[in-house]
Amino acid sequence: MTLVVPSMTPAPITPGRQALDSALHQLGQASDHLGLDDGLRLMLATPRRSLTVSVPVRRENGRLDVVQGFRVQHNVSRGPAKGGIRFHPSTDLDEVTALAMWMTWKCALVGIPYGGAKGGVAVAPDTLTTRELERLTRRYVNEILPLIGPEKDIPAPDVGTDEQTMAWIMDTFSVNAGYSVPGVVTGKPMALGGSLGRAGATSRGVQIVALAALGRSPEGVTVAVQGFGKVGALAAQYLSDSGCTVVAVSDVSGAVHASSGLDIADLRAWVAETGSVRGYRHADALDRDELFELDVDLLVPAALEGVITAGNAPRIQARLIVEGANGPTTPEADEILTDRGTMVVPDILANAGGVIVSYLEWVQNMQAYSWSAAEVEMRLRDLMQSAYGEVKSLAADRGLTLRQAAHVIGVGRVAEAHQMRGLYP
Repeated sequence: MTLVVPSMTPAPITPGRQALDSALHQLGQASDHLGLDDGLRLMLATPRRSLTVSVPVRRENGRLDVVQGFRVQHNVSRGPAKGGIRFHPSTDLDEVTALAMWMTWKCALVGIPYGGAKGGVAVAPDTLTTRELERLTRRYVNEILPLIGPEKDIPAPDVGTDEQTMAWIMDTFSVNAGYSVPGVVTGKPMALGGSLGRAGATSRGVQIVALAALGRSPEGVTVAVQGFGKVGALAAQYLSDSGCTVVAVSDVSGAVHASSGLDIADLRAWVAETGSVRGYRHADALDRDELFELDVDLLVPAALEGVITAGNAPRIQARLIVEGANGPTTPEADEILTDRGTMVVPDILANAGGVIVSYLEWVQNMQAYSWSAAEVEMRLRDLMQSAYGEVKSLAADRGLTLRQAAHVIGVGRVAEAHQMRGLYP
């Protein structure tokens, strides 16, 4: 018999593990402020359900590939689970768990009756044909079918997925149910029960809280946006439309900068034509990392988690950071920014617009009713402004950062729900 000696080399810390460590750190801080006992802390830190599945997909050339998929329901004490599905090659169980946890606090913070969930498939969608992507989506849904449903767990789009993905999910679930179930997902096409205002809801929420946090006229406010995708591009557009001057944006290919301000509508058209911001003719090229160091009033990280670190935080000159992405700032960077006097509007508040309008879409589906775009935006604005007001007030009263205050409110509401419901059996 051969004796296998385990390696003494520590396993590398993945981005997913870093995200989960950040989420647990934030939970720990909030639990300290709330005085929660050890048992309740452990319950809040532990996902209710975690599912890992194998997803086989038949490629056009006949080859069979197998990728991993995940669905995590972090907490359902306040209502059905809610959370996006992302298709990204670095997706793993740790990342999905962190994102599900953040969704729990986000829903509680803005006062909608959901718990947090998240799903993902470790795949690069741009390497798949449309037919391959559809087959992969439907097989993934079939594997997580026991967990999802309009009264159990309602997925939505995230990184690498869109309204077409949601249409395939809805159809797969409905075929299994034997009838149409539009409320099983949100972020659907309008023809299948989607809501007006859903497509740009996360970006609109970023704009709403950014203008509230600025506390002054947007005229002359300079902005840099990291991540020119679904959230960042529209956030840049809305901020520009409000009167801000967006001077720099970036995506995976690079960054562009114009000190006099970018024409965001023209840049979006360029990206739609070429696939990236690189080479945009009306701006200067900029290294992606340099964007963080620009002397601007407002920085919006709107891509993936863990991009503001202890390494680059000391060089950030922005007076205000509004987190359009989930978990873009590490705990170490957070401390540095706090010491430097930089105001950070945290992700669980700043990017809550998407889940708010997802909730409104779900309500419309469950009632077989629809609201106008103006009504949806009014409800979104009211909930975002109310949540920001609560966070700002608590932060001022207790001497907390906005992130700490947001987590104290969100975690506190979930903890209260657990205590009111009691423990079964």
